[in-house]
Amino acid sequence: MKLICTIYIFCIISLFYNSSVYGQQKKKLQLTGVVKDITTGKPLVGATINLIDVRRNTVADSNGVYLFSNIPLGHTLVEVSYVGYATKEDHFDIFENTSRDFLLSSRIIENEGITITAVGSPISNRKTPVSIIKVSRQDLLSTSSTNIIDAISRQPGVSQVTTGPAISKPVIRGLGYNRLVVINDGLRQEGQQWGDEHGIEIDENSVNKIEIVKGPASIIYGSDALAGVINIVSNQPPQENMIKGNILTGYMTNNKQRTFYTNLGGNHKGFSWSAWGDYKGAADYSNKYDGKVFNSKFNEMNFGGYSGYNGKWGYSHISFSSFNQKLGVITGDRDSAGNLIMQLPGGNTELPTTADFNSIAPQIPYQHIRHLKFIADNSFRIGKGKLFALAGYQRNRRIEYGNADNPDEKNLYFDLGTVNYRLYYQFQEKRGWSTSAGVGGMWQQNINKGIELLIPEYGLFDFGSYLYSRKNIGNTTWSGGIRYDIRALHIYEHSENGVPLFTSFSRNFSNFSGSIGLSHELSSKYIIKANIARGFRTPNVPELSSNGAHEGTNRFEYGAINLKSEISWQGDVSLDISTDHLQASIGGFYNNINNFIFYSRLPNSAGTDSILIVNGHSLQAFSYGQRAAALYGIECKMDLHPHPFDWLHLESTFSYVKGSFKNQIDNTLNMPLIPAARLINEVRAELLKKDKHIQNLSLFIEWDLTFNQNQPFTAYGSETSTPGYSLLNTGLHFNMTHKKNILFSLYMIASNLTNVGYQQHMSRLKYTDVNLLSGRQGIFNMGQNFTIKLNIPLSF
Repeated sequence: MKLICTIYIFCIISLFYNSSVYGQQKKKLQLTGVVKDITTGKPLVGATINLIDVRRNTVADSNGVYLFSNIPLGHTLVEVSYVGYATKEDHFDIFENTSRDFLLSSRIIENEGITITAVGSPISNRKTPVSIIKVSRQDLLSTSSTNIIDAISRQPGVSQVTTGPAISKPVIRGLGYNRLVVINDGLRQEGQQWGDEHGIEIDENSVNKIEIVKGPASIIYGSDALAGVINIVSNQPPQENMIKGNILTGYMTNNKQRTFYTNLGGNHKGFSWSAWGDYKGAADYSNKYDGKVFNSKFNEMNFGGYSGYNGKWGYSHISFSSFNQKLGVITGDRDSAGNLIMQLPGGNTELPTTADFNSIAPQIPYQHIRHLKFIADNSFRIGKGKLFALAGYQRNRRIEYGNADNPDEKNLYFDLGTVNYRLYYQFQEKRGWSTSAGVGGMWQQNINKGIELLIPEYGLFDFGSYLYSRKNIGNTTWSGGIRYDIRALHIYEHSENGVPLFTSFSRNFSNFSGSIGLSHELSSKYIIKANIARGFRTPNVPELSSNGAHEGTNRFEYGAINLKSEISWQGDVSLDISTDHLQASIGGFYNNINNFIFYSRLPNSAGTDSILIVNGHSLQAFSYGQRAAALYGIECKMDLHPHPFDWLHLESTFSYVKGSFKNQIDNTLNMPLIPAARLINEVRAELLKKDKHIQNLSLFIEWDLTFNQNQPFTAYGSETSTPGYSLLNTGLHFNMTHKKNILFSLYMIASNLTNVGYQQHMSRLKYTDVNLLSGRQGIFNMGQNFTIKLNIPLSF
C-alpha cells in the first residue's frame, strides 16, 4: 500500500501544480467544429466526437456542431464516428481556441479505423503493425455467453480453456494462462490465472469494449504478455453535461441463468462519476448425453464505480470494483448406472433431486471467489508532453470448500494481494515521431489460510522500464521499442508435523524484450502489416513449487525449482482490405519458443500412471518440464456486403494454429492445449434503418464448425483426440423507438439449435469419470439454449 499511496500523493501534488499553472491563464481553451456528410453537406446529428488522450467525448447537436471547453494544451487525437459512416481520426496541436470540421463518408460496412489504446498510447488501427481486434458492447450484447471470455472466444485466434460455464480462461494463438495479460481499465488483472479452474474475476455486463492484441506485447506490459493482451474497458465517462445509464436484464433457458444489471453515470463541468451493480444466478446446465450436469451452478453479486475530474491540466480518475462469485466444482462422479451423483456427509452419495438441479446455491465441493480492486488513473500536462501515472491495489481471495462432513471447512484458501504501478511520459509529436518512455511493475504477496496447501506462500517484486516509438514516413508507419525487466521471487518455507512441504528459496529473473514492425498503406483500401517481436515469460509459482492436490482438476502437482524463463521470437504478417462493400483480413504468424513450460502425467517406475490417494480421492500425479517448441497458424476474417443488397452481410472467420515440440516427448511432438481449427459463417440481414418505431432490426443465422483435433498432447496419456462438431445458431435484435429516442433494445438468440452433444477440446471436464452405461468419458458442453436480453437506456 505504501507504493500506491506514494504515487497517488505525487499525482495529487501534480494536480495542484498544473491547476495553479494553468489557472493563471485567463482564457479557457475551446475546440469546436461541425460534423457533416462529405457528399450532401448535411449535418450529422448525434455524431460522437472523442478526445482520446484526455478521455472526453460529446455529440454533435441538431446543426452538427460540437464543443469542448477547458481542454489541455498540446497534441490531441480526435476520433469522430457515426453509424453508417467511416470513422475518422485526426492529430493536431491545440495552443489556442481551435475550430476543426469533419466530413464523414457514408459506408455500409463501417471500417475498423477505431483508435486503439491497448498498445500503450492512442493510435489508429490502420497504423498498428500488430493484429488487434475490437469487440464493442453491441457485439457482447448480441452474443449468448455465460462469462466474458466465453463471449470473445468466437474471435479469430481467440479460444478458451473451460471448467464448466462459469470458468473460462482466454487463449490467444494456442497460448494461455500466464502467457497473456488481461488489462482492466489500465490495470493488469492479477488473480489466480495460473490454474485451470480460475476465471478472470471481471463482471461481463460492466464492460464497454474489449481490445485484443495478438502477439508478444511485453514492451508495454512486461513479462507474461507472451501471447498478447486482452484490454477490457469498463469505465467510460458519459457525454459532457449528461447523466446516462442503462438497465439490462437477461435469461437463459438451458441453465435458468438470470441477470440484472444497472448502471448510472454523469458528467458535468469536468466532474464525472459512475456506479453500477450486477446480479447473476444460474442453475445446473444440461446437454444431450449427461442430462443435468450437477453442481455446474453459480451466482455472482458484483458492483463498482468511479469518480474523476477532467481539466485543462489533464484528468484524475479513481475507480473500484468488487467481484463476488460462488460456483460449483464439477467432479463428474457417477454411479454404476451412469448418473451424476452428489456428496453427502459420512462419505455417502445420492442422486440429486430436481430441487438440487434447479438451485443456484453451489453444493460441496464449491469455490467462493472475491476480487477487490482500486485504481488511481491520472494524466498531467507537463512541458510539451503528457505524464501518465497509474497505481492500483487488488486483493484476490479464493476459497474452496470440499468437506461434506464440515461444509464450513476451508480446504484451500489463497489470499493474494497485489500493488501495480505504471508511470510513463508521452513526448510531444515532432516530425512524425511519437515516443513514450516509462516504468512499471508490481509487488505481490500470497498467504495460505486453508487446511490444505497446493502452492507455498511467497513474495514477488517486479520492475521494468521501456522506450516505445513510432514514425510516419509517407504511407508507412514504423513502430517498435525495447524493454528490460527484473523479477525477484521468494518462496517461504512450510512444514507439516515436522515434515517439510515447501522449502525456502529465492529466484531472480531478468530479460529483454523488443519489437519492430510496420504498417504500409498500399492505398486507402489495402494495408500490409508486418512485425517481429521478442517476448519472454518467467516461470510462475505453481510451476516452480507446487506440491499438493489440485482437486478442481483431479491432479496432484509437483513443481520444478530449476525452470528457466520462456523466450519467444514471433513474426506476423497480414493484409487488410477495406472497401465500401468488403472488409477482410488474412494473416499468418510463426512463434518460436525456447524453454516452453508444460505439465504432463508423471509415470511410475512401471511406466504407468502415478496415483496418489488424498482424502479418499484417487489423483493422478503431474509434473512440470520444459522443451523447445514452435507455433504457427493463420487467421482470416471477412465481411462481404454484396451490392446492391444494402441489407445483407455475409461474414466468415477462420482460425488455425499448430503447436509442436522440437523433440518428441513419449512419442509425440504435439504441444498441449492447442485449440482445434474453427470456421464460423454467418448470414445477417439489417433492416428498418429509418422506421418510426422499430429500428435497426438485425436477423442472423450462423453455422459454427469446429474441426477434429486429432493431434493432441498424448504424452503419458495427458490428452486425447476430440471429434469435431457443428452448431447452428440464430437470433435477432432491434431497437424500439419513440420520437427518435430508443425506449429499449431487445436481443433474442438461439444457440446449438439442433441440440448437438459435443465436447470442446480444451474443456477440462472432458477427463472426468467414464459413464459406465454409455462408455462415454467426461462431461459434455451445454445443449440447446435460448437467450433473451432487454436493455433499457437511461438519459437525462
